[in-house]
Amino acid sequence: MSDPRVIRKRTGNFLEDFRPGQVFRHKGGKTVTEGLFTTFTEFAMTTNPLAKNARYARAYGYQGLVCPPGLVMLVAFSQTVEDVSENARTNLEYIDMRFGAPVYVGDTLEAETRVLGVRASKSKPNLGIVHVQSTARKNVGAADEAVVCTWQRKVQVFKLDAGAELHVGEVEPEDVSCELWLPDYDAGRDYKALAHLSSPDSYYEDFEPGSRIEHSRGRVVTDEHIHLTAVLDNTSQVHCNQFMIDRDPERYAGGKLIIFGGIPFTLCLGLSCPDVGDNALGDLIYTTGRHTAPLFAGDTVFAATDILGRRDHPERPDLGVVETRLLGHKFQRAEGAETEDAPAGWKRVQIFELDRQLVVKRRSHYAG
Repeated sequence: MSDPRVIRKRTGNFLEDFRPGQVFRHKGGKTVTEGLFTTFTEFAMTTNPLAKNARYARAYGYQGLVCPPGLVMLVAFSQTVEDVSENARTNLEYIDMRFGAPVYVGDTLEAETRVLGVRASKSKPNLGIVHVQSTARKNVGAADEAVVCTWQRKVQVFKLDAGAELHVGEVEPEDVSCELWLPDYDAGRDYKALAHLSSPDSYYEDFEPGSRIEHSRGRVVTDEHIHLTAVLDNTSQVHCNQFMIDRDPERYAGGKLIIFGGIPFTLCLGLSCPDVGDNALGDLIYTTGRHTAPLFAGDTVFAATDILGRRDHPERPDLGVVETRLLGHKFQRAEGAETEDAPAGWKRVQIFELDRQLVVKRRSHYAG
């Protein structure tokens, strides 16, 4: 009897596999089910009634419950992982993330990615930076096909072969049309009768530039992060393969599983929601964002929001645009530490930041 043939599969791309201008049409796609919708809106502690109350959402002109932007981002982003970041060390930056058509339960999202740039690391020969642009569409081929979000990101990716030549270079990003869909304002609707369902102090008029809002709630992330990452079809091994990390702990941040960055991303959005997002009709753009420290099982996430500015919506007198910086943090024990921003014996560690613009209702039009 001959020896069985063994095929050792390799998944994902390494640094030397990327080429500027290369396009990935990602496998699978994903339909937003009720289970997926509920799991992540509840986990993130989202409070906007557009995502909680179908009567409210329909009264505003939506077809039904609206997926929060964090969930849209999670579903779309995760589809890119196998091709772009399964063999990454870390995600470095989000750039120009814009949202378009609303996403409802039953919609199917599919994504594609274009490589914009490849370069070697200046200090670590086994690593380099890949810059990509991704776009997600819903219901491709149907009458309601539409772009739901588009973004760029920079990822630190490992080489497979330390001596491999890289395809270094850059190409310009594509001009992707992605404008936030907003329901029409109808002066005949009794919006005020629904005002008790959202926070009374998160209308456009309530935000003062130069102020910081420290959000009161926190959320511990346990080993549940492995399940949540799997539900999204995110295959990055640094989030789920403890054996891989145990074999070479110095290669990976902290020497243990890192929580998928999309989890603190959407969790910070949810923790801020009662104070910032409860009366938003959508997130317009995230101009830049980054993870500033890793998150591990057992860490508790908190959030704060800096109000950077506000401006009139160019086409809607019932709405305004609020410019913010969302900041996520955790606390670590530090014997003897005494600082103004942490309890004695603890230090505050920033884990995430995101420059975010929201389209927010005016109290004058919606609550009286």
